[in-house]
Amino acid sequence: MTTKKKPQIVDQLTELLSQSKFVIATDYRGLSVAEMSELRHQLRNIGTEYHVVKNRLAKFAAENAGKQELFQLLTGPTALAFGSEDILQLAKALADYIRISKTTLSIKGGLIDSQLIGSEEVKRLATLPSIEVLRAILLGLLLSPIVSLQNVLSGNMRGLSSVLNARIQQLGGTTDVQR
Repeated sequence: MTTKKKPQIVDQLTELLSQSKFVIATDYRGLSVAEMSELRHQLRNIGTEYHVVKNRLAKFAAENAGKQELFQLLTGPTALAFGSEDILQLAKALADYIRISKTTLSIKGGLIDSQLIGSEEVKRLATLPSIEVLRAILLGLLLSPIVSLQNVLSGNMRGLSSVLNARIQQLGGTTDVQR
């Protein structure tokens, strides 16, 4: 790599780091060119950029972007996945790729905003349900007290309706009171 290209690469990495809400660092040792292309293709489909980086240049970029926490992950061969949409989707895509392809790719850790997370936390993120499912669960939890209250309050009306129907039938009537 020529010295003229290095500032351009640092600028490009700085821009990616500044725009990304999260970054996941991986150790790509042992991946063939075909496997790396397949992984890049899969990650591109979910809106993530995946770049093999030189640690020294990535450290300059991280410092320029104000994300010095990333320094801890920049050891050995490193490839960074930059994303700004859904970290769960990225973590699942990487975990699925590792599981299905049985490659030597390993996750070093990640950076969410300015908080460093380890490889175990990234793997735990991969096991969480999608954001839509989590929202549905939260909505169900928020609505359950309201539904319970409605059931309790309507119970008295159902009881009154049953008593009135029983009394009407006892008196010989056939009219059914609306419940």
